[in-house]
Amino acid sequence: MSHTLTTPDTLIRSLDRAYQRCLNIDCDATYGVDEFHTRCTRCGDLLDIAYDWDRNPVPRSLSEFEQMWTRRWDPIRLSGVWRFRELLPYAPIEKIVTVGEGQTLLQQADQVARYVGIRPGKLHLQYEGMNPSGSFKDNGMCAAFTHANMIGARRAACASTGNTSASLAMYCAVTQLMKGVIFIGSGKISYGKLSQALEYGALTVQIAGDFDDAMARVQEVSKALGIYLVNSVNPFRLEGQKTVMYRVLESLRWEVPDWIVVPGGNLGNSSAFGKAFMELKQLGLISRVPRLAVINAAGADTLDVLYNQRNLKWSGGRPRMEIACWYYDELDREHRKADTIASAIEINRPVNLKKCLRALDVCDGVVRKVNDQEILDAKAQVGAGGIGCEPASAASVAGARLLRQQGVIGMDDRVVCILTGHQLKDPTATVAYHTTDQETFNEVLGKRGVNRASFANRAIAVPNEIDAIVKAIQLYS
Repeated sequence: MSHTLTTPDTLIRSLDRAYQRCLNIDCDATYGVDEFHTRCTRCGDLLDIAYDWDRNPVPRSLSEFEQMWTRRWDPIRLSGVWRFRELLPYAPIEKIVTVGEGQTLLQQADQVARYVGIRPGKLHLQYEGMNPSGSFKDNGMCAAFTHANMIGARRAACASTGNTSASLAMYCAVTQLMKGVIFIGSGKISYGKLSQALEYGALTVQIAGDFDDAMARVQEVSKALGIYLVNSVNPFRLEGQKTVMYRVLESLRWEVPDWIVVPGGNLGNSSAFGKAFMELKQLGLISRVPRLAVINAAGADTLDVLYNQRNLKWSGGRPRMEIACWYYDELDREHRKADTIASAIEINRPVNLKKCLRALDVCDGVVRKVNDQEILDAKAQVGAGGIGCEPASAASVAGARLLRQQGVIGMDDRVVCILTGHQLKDPTATVAYHTTDQETFNEVLGKRGVNRASFANRAIAVPNEIDAIVKAIQLYS
């Protein structure tokens, strides 16, 4: 294993340095990185990106990546994804796509720590809303676009609850490398996200159904028309999402936290984070891995049901995936659709379920679910600390609070909660929570079982008179 960082102008061309490998340990199928598959053509399982680390230069320690900050004039090293390209070395440098993604913040959040129930200085929020399209999706999208650029793709497609479509449309518009095609369900996307896809010029196809329906159709259409699929079933997407954890470690001066808490929707992030820590441990770059907590919304709790109630586990690489199939059949028979204010994780059939099971195994993980009331209360606490996030993001904070109440997370544990998207992704939920208009509150939130706004910051109505305004300010400030 070589232990020297490459220079920015070094080209990584050899196909034997990286390859695609079937996740099924009983299937030996592999594919070159010059091919595109979303699943193994032999057995139909998911694919991993694997590396021959003896042929790839890696650092002696993670701290060597700090020198890359001196090269921020170079777009490759400016990127919070490609700054770590030695840890995802599948692409020739001339094919790398970047729009400056990954300039994100790990914020110590003492107010949120008090809400969660742990000591000040122990809780951090990894704010992925600072990405160019406003969500964590850009980490994976630049990696998928890079692979698409490698193989000469000219159209890219996704199914989306909003953030993936915004990211895909942005990369298409900025790079002009591909045309974007977006599948959304009926009434299942916030205007904050839909506006991005429309404004950036992507072809948007709205089908009668939810995200799971859109996901099924986009896979069929992409296969029929030869369109490059960028949903997280694409293994290259997850390679980019690994770098969220590299930046967390970088911000903590390469000290591994005790817990990573992440919302669980399609389970791409949790899968990517587990792979990141698995590889770092394999390479000897960390001595231990953190524990992982994946938090479902109660209205989209497939992972919680399968993992906690039906005992679907990694089982040494042979999980009983028929348990998931039986559950999906049950959902169909009972016509149960995902339903939560946290639209970004409103998913019943997570495509990365099996990879998430591996991540939970690697990281001694736990799974929990929180309801919409808990999510919105946690969201308000995050906002009161000065960082606004979309509802799905706040599931991580609500989940950390629940785990603290259960005694699973300790008061002195160092906890990192992942905030996946910007507050303005879904302003309707925010305004409804803080509104004085009960009709608006009921229409947006009440129908989902949210019956109170525990931390509402409501506007104060006053006459258009200076004395009344001054009195109100003195009374309430």
